[in-house]
Amino acid sequence: MYLSARRWKGGEDPYRLHAFNQRESERIPSDRAVRDTRHHRCTTLHYRQDLPSTSVIITFHNEARSTLLRTIRSVLNRTPVHLVHEIILVDDFSDDPDDCRLLCKLPKVKCLRNGRREGLIRSRIRGADVAQAGVLTFLDSHCEVNKDWLLPLLQRIKEDPTRVVSPVIDIINLDTFAYVAASSDLRGGFDWSLHFKWEQLSPEQKAKRLDPTEPIKTPIIAGGLFVIDKAYFNHLGKYDSAMDIWGGENFEISFRVWMCGGSLEIIPCSRVGHVFRKKHPYVFPEGNANTYIKNTKRTAEVWMDEFKQYYYAARPAAQGRPYGNRVELRKRLKCHSFKWYLENVYPELRYEYAISTTVLQTPWLFAVRLVRGKTLVISLSAWGFLRYPPVHAAGQRFREVDHFTYKSIPWWKIHHSAWWVVTGCSYRMVCVGRDLKAHPIPASCHRQGHLPLDQVAPSPVQPGLEHCQGWGSHNFSGHPVPGPHHPHSEDSFLQKST
Repeated sequence: MYLSARRWKGGEDPYRLHAFNQRESERIPSDRAVRDTRHHRCTTLHYRQDLPSTSVIITFHNEARSTLLRTIRSVLNRTPVHLVHEIILVDDFSDDPDDCRLLCKLPKVKCLRNGRREGLIRSRIRGADVAQAGVLTFLDSHCEVNKDWLLPLLQRIKEDPTRVVSPVIDIINLDTFAYVAASSDLRGGFDWSLHFKWEQLSPEQKAKRLDPTEPIKTPIIAGGLFVIDKAYFNHLGKYDSAMDIWGGENFEISFRVWMCGGSLEIIPCSRVGHVFRKKHPYVFPEGNANTYIKNTKRTAEVWMDEFKQYYYAARPAAQGRPYGNRVELRKRLKCHSFKWYLENVYPELRYEYAISTTVLQTPWLFAVRLVRGKTLVISLSAWGFLRYPPVHAAGQRFREVDHFTYKSIPWWKIHHSAWWVVTGCSYRMVCVGRDLKAHPIPASCHRQGHLPLDQVAPSPVQPGLEHCQGWGSHNFSGHPVPGPHHPHSEDSFLQKST
């Protein structure tokens, strides 16, 4: 018996091993029915008769037997038999070898077992290498596919093999295992720390989608569930095999697909449920945070060009770590720049153009210029570039007003903190240091231009609420201030006149 009846003891924690309610998962049948969560128009669509078959690849490490079996049975029960060439299980060195071996008794199921812990990324590569079908379908090990989930995905691949397509990911509640429909108006997004997030389509994007069954272009995929042509997967360089365990691989492959001639889509008429956990139930050999930083740094260095400084501002711990040699792959594929990606794929990700080639090793100074009736802020940003259009430390434009009130502003929720304060007609600047809290040293407002920018002394006192009124036009210049994090720079970083 693959699933044996287990008696749960009083007080035994059903979340301990897998970070979801294992007791509830074991109570539910492995072939349960789930509600069809598609839009009703999806049932009227017709698909080609010559769709290619696929190899379904599922990797796992110490997965609960109940969820793994339910994943496999949902594929077998809700997919036309001729479209599933094989189901390849890659056991990433689970504690019990029988977790995989016993499942080979199911139709079309094959089992590979790693001789050591490799992680999701290298395990998926191994599964893809042995796959015999021309299309690869990657699934997580705690999923349930919904009715007719595969046909719309294969249709898009058949029409254009450079498409990489993902289903709408429904939610399987980790406590009750209830199957809950997700919104079909979501796409993948991220911030500069390379943290994935779901985001709503903009009102303009929704207005253009006259048909709810139309595919949704997405800047990035979640990574757990997607379908890709095998030849195209190999052409692009598969996964980055030097990435460890889990995390960041979806950014790397998403950037690579878009920048090297492909596209990413979410297909509303394909639905797959997924158990979203609040934490990882398994151990990362180098720690969760270190592994994620290693993987995302490789992505930033290879694919993000000058915009990688935004990443380092959000993740300063990533500085100085090795990142490998995938740059040669990008050169061979003759891919677009990351600037192209931002302009054509994800223009909603806010950034400011660099207007200076001067780059500091760490953030140090920024200057503020006020003009009566409006404000223009030219700032040395947290990632070392001068920024334009003018923004303040929180990244928002000022309105045109005659009276300005400011208070201390944390610098983009990172380890460095910085403030600027204007008091009456004295010009006070920011000093930058790690967690530095201090009153700025004032530089008098002499109205002759070239106001100096000076370093402040450490102090536990933060700047208070200050005001400035009635400024005329001024110009400023400044120099990076040597300190413990920036010992050598002497070059002027700002020369701005009015």
